[in-house]
Amino acid sequence: MSIKRIEPGARMSGAVVHGNTVYLSGQVGEGETVKEQCEYALREVDRLLAAAGSDKSKILQTLIYLSDMSYFAEMNAAWEAWVDPANTPARATSEAKLAAPKYKVEFTVTAAI
Repeated sequence: MSIKRIEPGARMSGAVVHGNTVYLSGQVGEGETVKEQCEYALREVDRLLAAAGSDKSKILQTLIYLSDMSYFAEMNAAWEAWVDPANTPARATSEAKLAAPKYKVEFTVTAAI
């Protein structure tokens, strides 16, 4: 089975397609608020899924990392405004120290093509 790398870089690719599955790198956002960072990151999820020939209705699993669980309700509001309500994926949310202090949220997505 072939492997296709989308936006490959020296450290990682934006996404990797293997068979009929696409694996996205963790997506973080810009902005001051959790809402702004979520909206930015989820636009990137949409863009990378489209580049792989998929979309949010085909997401199988999403792992969400918050720098502080006090952001959970704000992240959920942004998520619920974005996610396809007819095709919600399996999902888990954890608190984690992210790559830089400015990041409040990160989304890791696996989807079908």
